[in-house]
Amino acid sequence: MSDCVLVTGGAGYVGSHVCLALAKAGFTPVVYDDLSNGHAEFVQWGPLEQGDIRDGARLDAVIAEHRPVAVLHFAALIEVGESLREPGRFFDNNVGGAITLIEAARRGGIGVMVFSSTCAIFGNPVSLPMAEGHPRAPLSPYARSKLQIEEALADYDRYVGFRSVCLRYFNAAGADEQGRIGERHEPESHAIPLAIQTALGLRQGFKVFGADYETRDGTAVRDYVHVADLADAHLRALKYLLAGGETNAFNLGTGTGTTVSELIEAIQRGADQPFPVEIVGRRQGDPTCLVADSSRARETLGWRPTRTLDDIVRTAWRWHRAEMDRGRRGSAQG
Repeated sequence: MSDCVLVTGGAGYVGSHVCLALAKAGFTPVVYDDLSNGHAEFVQWGPLEQGDIRDGARLDAVIAEHRPVAVLHFAALIEVGESLREPGRFFDNNVGGAITLIEAARRGGIGVMVFSSTCAIFGNPVSLPMAEGHPRAPLSPYARSKLQIEEALADYDRYVGFRSVCLRYFNAAGADEQGRIGERHEPESHAIPLAIQTALGLRQGFKVFGADYETRDGTAVRDYVHVADLADAHLRALKYLLAGGETNAFNLGTGTGTTVSELIEAIQRGADQPFPVEIVGRRQGDPTCLVADSSRARETLGWRPTRTLDDIVRTAWRWHRAEMDRGRRGSAQG
């Protein structure tokens, strides 16, 4: 059996960390990415095939060349605010692209997929922590696009036997322990990178969107899970499917909620310096509290997150400080 797997969006944040985990486990990750949001320098553990997931002919050619045994699908537009302004673009890329990819996989004899989903499919929590059976009420086109792919995958299994695992992340965070890859979005909209960049003096201030939530300090609560722990979950999901496991979905988080204020305090401790914080109004589509119940992943995949919030901050701080230094060296050379 081939040890090759196709990783769409493998030049991105989570995808590249999964490629690292795959390589350590003896797989060869073939990254398929259009590099619109990914970074070629993040592709370090296998070949890069550039292409759009909506391009069926290109997918057919890549699959025919590498003969992967499975697909891990990360390629997607992810900015919630952008999805509110351009919903059609998100449904075209995220849903249309996923269907094109699934069909190409089936034509190429691939019968399994691990799909990068999100806890955003649930919307505002009805109960906490949030288990897989929680009601689904997405608050944005981005979240709805992910839910529609999950529903399509369920039908693909039901009617044609194409099996999948959907992994619903809560808040991915942190970076590779050795600093080889980390979190880089353009433009950046994620809390931890923005706060660290503020602490490094690269931004003038960090905005807290809403301090009037019904939480212990008024700021929103999120479940931050280290990206290396998420990568381990993908590896386990892949092995589960290759061993004949049934289609399933798993919520991935630590089960511990952190408020935005507590996150700021952790980053200020890690940076050993305060930074300016501004309270502004809530953003449309932001739930009050998101905390995972990951017991199904523990019981079925044997997955347990092992890294703490301090580990997240430490590895993220190291990555972003190195990024700043690289940028300065590049400017000096230019």
